[in-house]
Amino acid sequence: MDLATAFAMIVPPERGVGFTAYDGSSVGTVGADVTLEIKTPRAVQYIAGAPSQLGLARAYVNGDLEIHGEAYEALRRLYPLPLDHVSILDKAKLAREFASFAMARPEPPALERRLRGKRHSKGRDAEAIHHHYDVSNRFYSFVLGPSMAYTCAVFPTADSSLETAQEEKFDLVCRKLGLKPGMRLLDVGCGWGGMVLHAVKNYGVSAIGATLSKQQAEWGQRAIEDAGLADKAQIRFSDYRDVKETGFDAVSSIGLTEHIGRANYESYFTFLLSRLRPEGRLLNHTITRPDGADPSHYKRSFINRYVFPDGELSSPGLIMSEMNDAGFEIRHEENLREHYALTLTQWCKNLEDNWDACVAEAGLPTARVWRLYMAASRLGFELNTIQLHQTLGVKLGENGRSGIPLRVSGETWGRMPDA
Repeated sequence: MDLATAFAMIVPPERGVGFTAYDGSSVGTVGADVTLEIKTPRAVQYIAGAPSQLGLARAYVNGDLEIHGEAYEALRRLYPLPLDHVSILDKAKLAREFASFAMARPEPPALERRLRGKRHSKGRDAEAIHHHYDVSNRFYSFVLGPSMAYTCAVFPTADSSLETAQEEKFDLVCRKLGLKPGMRLLDVGCGWGGMVLHAVKNYGVSAIGATLSKQQAEWGQRAIEDAGLADKAQIRFSDYRDVKETGFDAVSSIGLTEHIGRANYESYFTFLLSRLRPEGRLLNHTITRPDGADPSHYKRSFINRYVFPDGELSSPGLIMSEMNDAGFEIRHEENLREHYALTLTQWCKNLEDNWDACVAEAGLPTARVWRLYMAASRLGFELNTIQLHQTLGVKLGENGRSGIPLRVSGETWGRMPDA
């Protein structure tokens, strides 16, 4: 059986995906704007040995499989791909045909990671963060743009620029936290310091940011000093658990909960509560699963092995429950998943527009990982296989005082007047 025949058995022609292979076979290539090319026998070995997203990813990262056309469009046409149309007889035929390829077990690409040590210990967390976030500040600048914001933006309109949307995201967080001049903010998992800079510049607060990425900390601290704000803000190369200060008026956690681990939610939210003064607020911004039916992570997934080692996602209900049980009163919650799809659309465009520079900076395998993971993530948010939730909690003060206004707009939280 040639490879094109096998492909045609699995992928129906109405998906509009062409296929060509090193054995000279092809199918559906005439007029196709998306074509998969199997370039080497090793690609078949990867796919047959791990017939899931991991095998395909290994082949793509190593360059043994090529996508001709837009990666997002290829994934959109191929996912989901139920195999109900493949008969039991054909499945058995495919298994026999490719058994020798499945047994070959070629070495995975060098970028694949399997971390050692106790899961979510400080040392292992630092290694996981280093793997993803210390690629290169220059590489990230090509993908993220001037804001250096690597979390879901909030688009005032669908055609807003990425920079406008990232500014709106930071401002929305500030408004939900009720920031005012003279307040103190702690931003855990602060990235390159975008939230810290926005809050200090626009709301007159003092702020501390903490990140486990050394490159992020160095870039963020330099940005603070360049802005003349070193007396009001700092970015620490630090685990959030090592922040000793307390009595903060507000805590923002934007994109950190995904790295905490479901088993550690209790200690995580309890720690954040302990950093706040009475009536202080926490804004928790995190990727979630739509519900609690799926496990928090898949050990053999592309994301776990190549992108976010030890990353874990939970349902929004569990996140809110854990916050509540730690002592926070939940005051507002919203799902911004469509905004993350728009954000990823812009990041994908930035990557393609700066492809040669990204490859020169980080290497072709890393660039291919990013192309695949961002396209897949965009599709995931569109299809509601992943979501993005912001949850606002408050540490109640004496006699149950929350300090929250009687009514706020859930959509805008109102904009503060200029100071």
